[in-house]
Amino acid sequence: MANEIVGRFAPAPTGPLHLGSLVAAVGSYLFARAAGGRWLVRIEDLDTPRAVPGADGEILEALDRYGLVWDGDPQYQSRRTPLYDAALALLRASGSVFDCGCSRSDLQRAGSAPLAADSGGLVYPGTCRHGLPAGKEARAVRFRVDREIIAFDDLVHGRVEEDLSSITGDFVIKRADGQFAYQLAVVVDDAEQSITQVVRGADLLRSTPRQIALQRALGYRTPQYAHLPLVVGADGSKAGKRDRALSLPTLDRDRVAATLTRALRILGIERVRPAEPAEMLQEALTRFAVESIPRGNAVIR
Repeated sequence: MANEIVGRFAPAPTGPLHLGSLVAAVGSYLFARAAGGRWLVRIEDLDTPRAVPGADGEILEALDRYGLVWDGDPQYQSRRTPLYDAALALLRASGSVFDCGCSRSDLQRAGSAPLAADSGGLVYPGTCRHGLPAGKEARAVRFRVDREIIAFDDLVHGRVEEDLSSITGDFVIKRADGQFAYQLAVVVDDAEQSITQVVRGADLLRSTPRQIALQRALGYRTPQYAHLPLVVGADGSKAGKRDRALSLPTLDRDRVAATLTRALRILGIERVRPAEPAEMLQEALTRFAVESIPRGNAVIR
């Protein structure tokens, strides 16, 4: 169906789900189901050195435990590399990418490398943009960034505008180790799966302009975006899978209803009666409102 809403949850299998990833899963589920749409699951296991054996099964089991029923079969990025190869070939044919011979230390030593406007990181100075310098061999592949404002309307954060030339410069889409970078893979995956709605954590808000630039270069449609509150510690640090004291205990199998209640509150949905997870999600759908989702982070202590 041409106008069907299709959302997705796309975790990396680097460990079990934590409260932050549960918020993203529940949020994306509610967005899609509230619109009468489909909700897909994609395992983003392209970064194989970071993938933990068996973590994908734990993630799928946890989603099931929390009543989050997905449509179709889960997809795995590691099985989709021909799609990324094809996209890269299209970008090469259009002159949208170039080979880069710079290492991280090269960029750190480059006196011409400016600092990013908002992050303090290095903006790529264009060293290899017009061809590899003498003595350099191709390592990574970079996407050419034009000097223009990329703008989009986030459903939670409102208008977002970014000049990639001052934030990242030409960015990597295939790494020196031969692996495709997240930015390209996620764009190709979303287009190939007909995703119309990308709902995820606010830590990826600043990745979105790069993804929109790639979408335009590849002729893909840009989906709607919504970036949800991050779960952070008292010091502002993001709750991650490796932070056992902060995150993993909150997904105790014996506290499913309590944890789901907590995730729903972070999304601005209060007073959902403790019950079976599927019943709680059904009640949450009757109260779901985009305007109630906070823009700020959720601090847990």
